[in-house]
Amino acid sequence: MKTIWINLCLMFAAAMATAHEVRPAIGDLEVVEGQVEITLTLNGEALAAEVSLEGIANTDELDASADVDRLRGLEPDALRAELQSRMTGFTESLSVTAGGQAVPLTVNAIDVDEVGNTELPRDTVLSMTGPIPEGADTISVTWPAAYGALVLRQQGVQEPYTGYLEGGQSSGDIQLGGGDEAGGWATFATYIPVGFDHILPKGLDHILFVLGLFFLSTRFTPLLWQVTSFTLAHTVTLAMAVLGIVSVPASIVEPLIAASIVYVAVENIVSDKLHRWRPFVIFGFGLLHGLGFASVLGEFGLPDGQVIPALIGFNIGVELGQLTVIAIAFILVWYAIRVDEGEADVAPAQGIYGALAVILVGLGFAMNTEGFQEVMGASAMVFFWPLAALAVLCAVSATLVEQIDAYRRYVAVPASAAIALVGAYWFIERVFL
Repeated sequence: MKTIWINLCLMFAAAMATAHEVRPAIGDLEVVEGQVEITLTLNGEALAAEVSLEGIANTDELDASADVDRLRGLEPDALRAELQSRMTGFTESLSVTAGGQAVPLTVNAIDVDEVGNTELPRDTVLSMTGPIPEGADTISVTWPAAYGALVLRQQGVQEPYTGYLEGGQSSGDIQLGGGDEAGGWATFATYIPVGFDHILPKGLDHILFVLGLFFLSTRFTPLLWQVTSFTLAHTVTLAMAVLGIVSVPASIVEPLIAASIVYVAVENIVSDKLHRWRPFVIFGFGLLHGLGFASVLGEFGLPDGQVIPALIGFNIGVELGQLTVIAIAFILVWYAIRVDEGEADVAPAQGIYGALAVILVGLGFAMNTEGFQEVMGASAMVFFWPLAALAVLCAVSATLVEQIDAYRRYVAVPASAAIALVGAYWFIERVFL
């Protein structure tokens, strides 16, 4: 029981971390009458607090997280005043060149959204201009490492440039007249990692839902039916939402996604069979998750003329992320399932899972570095310690294999209970907090 609670606490911590998620900045670039106009939509509170977002997935990881939270409660005029004093340093750190010459930027306007849910990031929009040197036919933007990631979109031209820049990365030369739009295959390849990244490591809600499907049964057929139903559904609504056919506010979608996590996990506890209605229920939940995927893709934007390749690439990335989650879970519990089915011995299982638990806990400490956080967007403990807890549950299952349905009793049910509690907390947070 103590192990179960450790697992719950770790999963709760990971769930709450998404409340202060760091999203990429969005930059729209256009040249009008010899002037470059750049509109940036970003996290104004982080900018005002002068913190580095390099390798940060959520602002709770910052030493100055309390200051960022305080700034979220400021009225727009007050936050605007805080930002005004930071603009000189910001424009100096943002490198824009045209024709090989530096372009000095001037901030003309700072628009701050009204105070809403202070647990969630709000948008601040900076409008900047700068003179293009005579004769220049290219422009390049280098995004500072301290400000996280940037989605840069060229506007007002045919075949515009669209790129995803990590902090410290340069766009390279962008043709002022257009023509830098990636082809279909290049766009397809670019959006696969965007979709994968939304699942691993950033999509905790989708990870929990997929694990809820996984823990229903040890048999392959129920999992196949559920995953197929879920995939078809979220593919449909993702396409419809991106193409503008359907639109549902995030304030409705996000709580329902949390509720879907609770449903599948609770049903795992009360039943280990795939009832005839469950694939249809999963299909309905998949429609909701597709709307959630669409909101993320909407933040990145889709390149004009390459919507379909980008959409397909993103969706394949999502599927690869989901399959990776299932593969990791299956590899970890596979030997415990074999022991439960009488196909493997208890003693090796105890040794294997005991060693795995120790190794995974150790990896949580050893790999808890800035480099790991920069790549994965969260501390190593968030990834390795829940796996260590699952390994301990598998060891308990193997040890008590003489009891009926030991795997279900000591692995599937506790894991599903943890998932259900996280989903319930998340639902309450999104509706009432």
